[in-house]
Amino acid sequence: MSEYVRFQHGKPPFDQNTFFGRLRHFLDVIDPSTLFVTEKRLQESLELLDCFKQGTLPPGATDAQLWQAQKIKQAIIHPDTGEKIPMPFRMSGFIPFGTPVVVGLLLPHQTLASTIFWQCLNQSHNACVNYCNRNASKPAPVSKFLEGYLGAVTSAVSIAVGLNVLVRRARRLGPTTRLLVQRFIPFPAVAAANVCNVVLMRHSELSEGISVLDDSGNVVGTSKVAARHALLETALTRAVLPVPILILPPIIMSVLERLPLLQRRPRLVLPVHSLVCLAAFALALPLAISLFPQMSQNSRPEAESLLPPPRRPSVGGRASSAGRCLLLPPRPEPGGLCVRV
Repeated sequence: MSEYVRFQHGKPPFDQNTFFGRLRHFLDVIDPSTLFVTEKRLQESLELLDCFKQGTLPPGATDAQLWQAQKIKQAIIHPDTGEKIPMPFRMSGFIPFGTPVVVGLLLPHQTLASTIFWQCLNQSHNACVNYCNRNASKPAPVSKFLEGYLGAVTSAVSIAVGLNVLVRRARRLGPTTRLLVQRFIPFPAVAAANVCNVVLMRHSELSEGISVLDDSGNVVGTSKVAARHALLETALTRAVLPVPILILPPIIMSVLERLPLLQRRPRLVLPVHSLVCLAAFALALPLAISLFPQMSQNSRPEAESLLPPPRRPSVGGRASSAGRCLLLPPRPEPGGLCVRV
């Protein structure tokens, strides 16, 4: 905490233009230690932040304490509703509550019934996390979330069941090869479901555009091209995100299961499998979501082409919901194009 810069309310403490800075930021976001924050500690954090906004900080209050207070508040309190987010659906609870689902998805010798169950449970958990962390400042009908959920469940189950059937009917595959291939089936199913969910939840942005704002935060228009870029990058991110989580554990377990210890004690396979999934989830998730910067730079002329002609003098953009934004400083010299998740 001593390395943190001077406290800025509502902003991350680390440089978001570098991979390491984004990684440290997202490690804070998914830090499960905030799940154990007491009600008293939460209230103390809220009071400290209120004192900062009112300019009445108590003597001895440090930047480190302010950053920690903001971390606690952002982990527990919804920024729009001001209500506490249920523990299993907080971003800080995504790994501890999501790991059992990942373990279930990657279990060997899956039946069709177990495949359907784990895929439905995974998409249900994702839907609850998305809904509890939604942008409530611009309310969306519940039907839109249901549409995204049903589309994700349908695509995930269809692909997982279809691939399982194809693998079982593949006569040229030996038992060992068939088992290995079946372990990788969850990835295409989950990746396709993630993309489907994004498209169904945010397809209206393609026709309506996303709000455009300048460097001062003033809304100056909308942009359909910006919305298309945002949707494409978000879908790509959602497709890439499961790669390390659903690909690494099957590879690692295929090696570990050959060890004499696990062959002599098969009861250890499930606990070891669970630990491998937890490690992959905990290490790969922050790395994956840190790959793309929240703010990416581009030349002003190219960014100007993203905006409707009537709004050309003042440019920038911001996504609604859990989307991204395009942002440019209103200056004559080349500026930066920003895309924010």
